[in-house]
Amino acid sequence: MNQIRTFLLIAWLMLAFLLWQEWGKEQLASAQPAATLPASPQAAAGGVPVAGVPTTAVPQAGSAPQAVVHQAAAKVRLRNDVLTLELDGRNLTHAELAGYRQSTAAGSNAVVLFDTDPSRLYMAEAIWRANDGAELILQPQDDARDIRLADGAASVQARFVATAANGMQLQRTVTLARGSYAVQVKDVLANRGTAAWTGDIERRLERVPPVVKTGFTNPESFSLNGAAWYSPEEKYEKRKYPDFVEDGPLNQQVTGGWVALSQHYFLGAWVPQKDQAALFTLGARGNQYSIAARGPQVTLAPGQTFSSTATLWVGPKLADKLDDTATGLGLAMDYGMFTVLSKPIHWLLMQLHKLTHNWGWAIVLLVVLIKLVLYPLSAAQYKSMAKMRKFQPRIQQLKERYGDDKQKFQMAMLDLYKKEKINPAGGCLPIFIQMPVFLALYYVLLEAVELRQAPWILGWVSDLTARDPFFILPVLNGVVMWLTQKMSPMVGMDPMQQKMMQMMPLVMAVMFAFFPAGLVLYWVTNGALGMAQQWWNMKRFAEEPSQA
Repeated sequence: MNQIRTFLLIAWLMLAFLLWQEWGKEQLASAQPAATLPASPQAAAGGVPVAGVPTTAVPQAGSAPQAVVHQAAAKVRLRNDVLTLELDGRNLTHAELAGYRQSTAAGSNAVVLFDTDPSRLYMAEAIWRANDGAELILQPQDDARDIRLADGAASVQARFVATAANGMQLQRTVTLARGSYAVQVKDVLANRGTAAWTGDIERRLERVPPVVKTGFTNPESFSLNGAAWYSPEEKYEKRKYPDFVEDGPLNQQVTGGWVALSQHYFLGAWVPQKDQAALFTLGARGNQYSIAARGPQVTLAPGQTFSSTATLWVGPKLADKLDDTATGLGLAMDYGMFTVLSKPIHWLLMQLHKLTHNWGWAIVLLVVLIKLVLYPLSAAQYKSMAKMRKFQPRIQQLKERYGDDKQKFQMAMLDLYKKEKINPAGGCLPIFIQMPVFLALYYVLLEAVELRQAPWILGWVSDLTARDPFFILPVLNGVVMWLTQKMSPMVGMDPMQQKMMQMMPLVMAVMFAFFPAGLVLYWVTNGALGMAQQWWNMKRFAEEPSQA
């Protein structure tokens, strides 16, 4: 029994350490001089185009940058029922999310994801340039400057056009569907001139990173604050802002991937056309960071046309919508090493919400279901502990017999285990299996945007992602832990272990006082059900006849 309790103590301390480490380790590094942001270097055309057939290629890394002066274009406001965008054809500079507020205060403004304010600059760009650096300058095609989704309409569009002196024409159509955060951007190039044209497109996300309060009680410091990208070969990869330069350049040619800038709950992502290759790059200039997908490179003979369609995700990290938008985009909900477990747990949480219409009660039901699924393991754990407890007097006798000779004591105890067919690790395996499940659920509760500002019980917990204003849940958690300890007398523990175990309820109560209420609700529910399971199993297995 002493070994099991020691293991339980270590498991609790390890779990507390892991939570502390995950929240505290992600520091927002101060801005420092970095490498120059790539200025869309142009590559020479590869090979000789066949007459009458457009050729495409991935731009090569290391090409010389060309200075380009962008002429400001008139801005158009494009709205559906969930998004309000401001764009000039080249840049998307403003995005308001109607369904998400900056705070729970009455009259709070909508969350602004893209912004031109220098202190929180965040924008998306899509730029066609010729190999000589000449940019195709887009202008609104129509006179309308505020285009709204009409009642009953499935989508709303804004159109832009660019016509160069050499006869090159670019038509861009930006489409926003009802209820969607996925912006469709379709480009059609046409060479109306007399000479061949070679160029490429760069789709880029650039921003000044948000200031994230560090500390183990702030869920934002847990989430990825940086770039993420996906390729069919390397799958999901990521890099935090301070590491853009320190971890070396990114020059990866990808077909069928995406690039993104991620923050807690929200995401901006470019998804190029899946059958067109692009060069993925990272850039940093002062306190501005970027990720870009450049390509394909196109050579058009006179009279030829070429089209390229991309999707720009601007909005919350909604797992089902992200997966529908692009392969692997759902991985932007970064659960780390627990992704395999966290994704199905998140899905189950969403299904329970459909039943309860309350995220707090959905969390409670989720813990109940997980406890039911893992009950056989818990029962096996308590059975093993009960068996160990019955032989505790004989182990104590061995300890008294051999005194300070620990080697002989260990040999005698192993002989007893072997003779009585006792597995001292029988109660450990269930804990090893359960801990990844509980940590995976813990990550879900941190990452799920659905819980952001979601109430549980009005007048008490009005935001599951904020701390309990009255500290009721942390106190309940401490009480549950204390009662659980009282059900398991600390027989066989040395004084130091007893003091540490007695302090755990207080330590956890103080630590959880600053945790989001949704996480503490999970722990209270889990602890209360665990205490009930322990009472039942101790009563059940205590009635079995002793094998001593």
